[in-house]
Amino acid sequence: MKTLTLTAFTALLGSAAMAQDITGDATEGEAQFARQCVSCHIVANDDGEVLAGRNGKIGPNLHGVIGRQPGAVEDFRYSDAVIAYGELAPADDLTGAAPTGDDYETVVWGIDNTVAYLQDPTSFLREALDDPRARSKMAYKVRDEQAAHDITAYLATFSPEFEAEGEMEGDDEAMSDEDTAADDMSTETDEMETHSETETAN
Repeated sequence: MKTLTLTAFTALLGSAAMAQDITGDATEGEAQFARQCVSCHIVANDDGEVLAGRNGKIGPNLHGVIGRQPGAVEDFRYSDAVIAYGELAPADDLTGAAPTGDDYETVVWGIDNTVAYLQDPTSFLREALDDPRARSKMAYKVRDEQAAHDITAYLATFSPEFEAEGEMEGDDEAMSDEDTAADDMSTETDEMETHSETETAN
């Protein structure tokens, strides 16, 4: 796969930003993580227990990465571009891929921006920051878009608070939609019965 130009990359993000609920297959993501990520990354909890990976220390620990501000792992030296990205307000992410809402004062790694970043880290940061000189220390690219979705879904399993929050909001919205539909149907039924009674009386 050729390196994406910024124009092509913007088009890729345009489709990704419209699909925040696409999370991929976490089981397949675990296999992809073992193939593509373990040479540089581990997933280790607060007690230091390694939950995924082996000895990869080139990149930061990815435990809790979904929902975390970019550049936030202590004692890891990030690129200036990643730190700058993490300091943006969500609305200032020019890719439009960062999660937005009242809960986010700064950019955090969500579904869409993680998927896009995995596919081309440097191009993503250049687009997000509008800086052609921005660079990521992560040179590796996940070549297959579905694999990027799957890896992101797998990483989300180590961020239960972020995942649960999204699920709760989705469930509440779904319930609200169902309740509205039920009320509308009940109203229509009442109107039909009233209309029928009126016709019979006439």
